[in-house]
Amino acid sequence: MSLIVQKYGGSSVADAESIKRVAKRIVETRKAGNDVVVVVSAMGDTTDELMDLANEVVPLPSGRELDMLLTAGERISMALLAMAIKGLGVEARSYTGSQAGVITDGQHGSARIMDVTPGRVRAALDEGAVAIVAGFQGFNRGSGDITTLGRGGSDTTAVALAAALKADVCEIYTDVDGIFTSDPRQVPAAQKIAVITSEEMLELAAAGAKVLYIRAVEYARRHGVTLHVRSSFNNNEGTLVVNSVDGESNVEEPLIAGVAADLSQAKITVVGVPDIPGKAAQIFTIIAGANANIDMIVQNVSAASTNRTDISFTLPKTDGAGALAALESSKSDVGFENLIYDDQIGKLSLVGAGMRTNAGVSATLFTSLYEAGINIEMISTSEIRISVVTRADTLTEAVRVVHTAFGLDGETEAVVHGGTGR
Repeated sequence: MSLIVQKYGGSSVADAESIKRVAKRIVETRKAGNDVVVVVSAMGDTTDELMDLANEVVPLPSGRELDMLLTAGERISMALLAMAIKGLGVEARSYTGSQAGVITDGQHGSARIMDVTPGRVRAALDEGAVAIVAGFQGFNRGSGDITTLGRGGSDTTAVALAAALKADVCEIYTDVDGIFTSDPRQVPAAQKIAVITSEEMLELAAAGAKVLYIRAVEYARRHGVTLHVRSSFNNNEGTLVVNSVDGESNVEEPLIAGVAADLSQAKITVVGVPDIPGKAAQIFTIIAGANANIDMIVQNVSAASTNRTDISFTLPKTDGAGALAALESSKSDVGFENLIYDDQIGKLSLVGAGMRTNAGVSATLFTSLYEAGINIEMISTSEIRISVVTRADTLTEAVRVVHTAFGLDGETEAVVHGGTGR
């Protein structure tokens, strides 16, 4: 008997028929002799709809009350799924995040899991029931308040429960057949990857691949949880995300694992910064104080005539207003001339552990973009990743030409069963 944690995203439980289909799959897994814990997201676009409703009521809703509102979506899903499973003759019990023992810090909207004490979940399994847990949520012991984990929180909930329960595998169900070499909505010729290392998946997730969220991958890697990303619409094998063993990959690493695209970032250029020691530190201390997450940074060579330079950096669009306000309020202290904000950028990232031992990757990347007439504005690299910033309206074309240039195109089009990839 295996202990399996299954996570179903919003597109997999989008309506009554979808919930019944998922219930049938869970019952089949249980009747095969496995213990099953299920983590569910809110149905379809419920979370976005609740967020829109809150913003109609008040421009800046309270974080505490917003968490109370948003967690309702997962509670609806878990209760309906439990009803459907019981209707198929198998005992099922649903639990909120707090009932399942998901303990978090007190940060509303983006809480981090501090501990998992799944006593009630374990008891349900011992009594032969399927345990269904609302993803995306937990509670803070200090305040006693309900919290949410931020986008992708259901993935993180599933991985955390799998780690705490010492599950054999954590299955992440979505509306595509696994992890692809690129988003199949943008690149129809993308191919499914059979096995990918957690190191590569971390880079892809950080670069904008939405099939798995970076916090969930980090948690799985740290706790040795094997992930199996697969479709809830068929029984096909998906993609295994595995850790490396003793510093070496336990699979033969291809040159390139995938190409990711990200349209969620903006660029801020601080113009006319005095080129003296300490100014960059001052600027990024201000940004840190605004709780903005910096991604790529470029500093130009200073002009000899003015001894001033420009510093550009990218950050999430959602952090843009706060970062601009913080910098503007410190303009006289830093001594820069002005700020330029650009939210019409796109980031393309090429990821592959095989880059470590293969020359010519950069040349192929830049040549393919040049031949397609796509301009590069910024470049950033790590040991297994190269990221470039282009104009937002050229990003899809950039991804396709790079995907082709590295021989990643398949012979058949990828199938997307739902509409969101979650």
